[in-house]
Amino acid sequence: MEEARKEYFRSLLSERLEALLRGAGVTIGKLFEEQELPSDCLDIASMESNRDFALRLQDRERRLIQKIRLALQRIADDEYGICVGCGDDISERRLLARPVATHCIDCKTEAEQLERHRRAF
Repeated sequence: MEEARKEYFRSLLSERLEALLRGAGVTIGKLFEEQELPSDCLDIASMESNRDFALRLQDRERRLIQKIRLALQRIADDEYGICVGCGDDISERRLLARPVATHCIDCKTEAEQLERHRRAF
């Protein structure tokens, strides 16, 4: 991959990482603010459901932060854009759509089919 393209992806990933890290502290802070416990069972259930949803989103963001950090490390190691499955180049279109991709589309498709097959049995 050309150095200019690597720099583009490094910048893109760094911006996304900074945005996620800025938002992470705000979300966690809101979750644990002291709130008056509602007296109605439905209100309590709704509040718990909202908290559960927020925690799931936070976990998803945490995993994305890890993937972004790994992608930045792959750029530093000059391994970015190379499929870890087959060693071929990952298409730039795929990297634009999913900058944290570690597999080419063929390897990812195959892995997803294997996963579906495993879940079926």
